[in-house]
Amino acid sequence: MVDLGLSSLNLISLAAYTAFFCLGLFIWFRVNRASVRANRQIALLEAILEQEKRQTALLKRLYEASGHKNVEPKVTLAAEQEDEFMRLVAER
Repeated sequence: MVDLGLSSLNLISLAAYTAFFCLGLFIWFRVNRASVRANRQIALLEAILEQEKRQTALLKRLYEASGHKNVEPKVTLAAEQEDEFMRLVAER
């Protein structure tokens, strides 16, 4: 005769499969959520970049309309050294 009842070994394996399934769902949820957040941040950063480009173009037009020609700004030695120092500092 076939034993149709659940033995303790079957219950343990069923509980282990259920636990692994729940753990897998939890990990999938966290990874999926992090991915969605990263995609949102990328979209926001791209929108900010586009706005900055438009603002820069507007500022250039306003500057040229005020009667000034394209003049390269004078960079001092201190500013150049400061820029070199900033390139050496690691960003977070």
